[in-house]
Amino acid sequence: MTFQGFGKDTVAFLAGLSAHNDKAWFDAHRADYDAHFVAPALAFAEAVGAKLQALDPDVVIEPRVNGNLFRINRDVRFSKDKTPYKDHLDMWFWAGERNRGSGFFLRVTPTHVLLGAGLHMLQKADLDAYREAVADDARGVALTKALERCERAGYRVDGSHYKKVPAGYAADHPRAALLRHAYLAVVHEQPHPSELGSKAFVTWCAKHWKAMLPVHTFMREVLS
Repeated sequence: MTFQGFGKDTVAFLAGLSAHNDKAWFDAHRADYDAHFVAPALAFAEAVGAKLQALDPDVVIEPRVNGNLFRINRDVRFSKDKTPYKDHLDMWFWAGERNRGSGFFLRVTPTHVLLGAGLHMLQKADLDAYREAVADDARGVALTKALERCERAGYRVDGSHYKKVPAGYAADHPRAALLRHAYLAVVHEQPHPSELGSKAFVTWCAKHWKAMLPVHTFMREVLS
């Protein structure tokens, strides 16, 4: 299938699922799920692959459910919210290990699009390596400048978590705010762009991801 955008049928399916998040509704609309959720997402992965691998040749392109496309089923085992399905479409294009590496993220909701670069979880050893890189004058200053450029472009920096600077680092460290992060990602979120329903959405996403690339590159070096 050639990617032609996440069109009105995709948005309608997501909106319907948001309003009727139960197995009966989903089963009745499984054909819509296959045609307007899975099919365009896998086509998007194939279409954007070359552009992402031009940014980082190690980005993994696996156009399948549980590959670049997240499952729509929610893991409700430890959640008070027992609704069975996500009301959004999530895609992940990683480099390195799928559950550890940095990469590029896409979410399509009934009303918004969210793009990101970096990662949303750091294991203990990786968190230590991240802090060392932030504290390093050359790498830390370069990261700060990259994040400032992202913020000027309208992107949000995510990952701030801890209230205090970790032990071993001065409380007044010039990059104390970054040292308090539990992970690092930059995010762009906005209402559906006009490109969403056309093949131009591939170029639109790639343009934003290219602007976010320095953060991905920094995290790739941290995790290497």
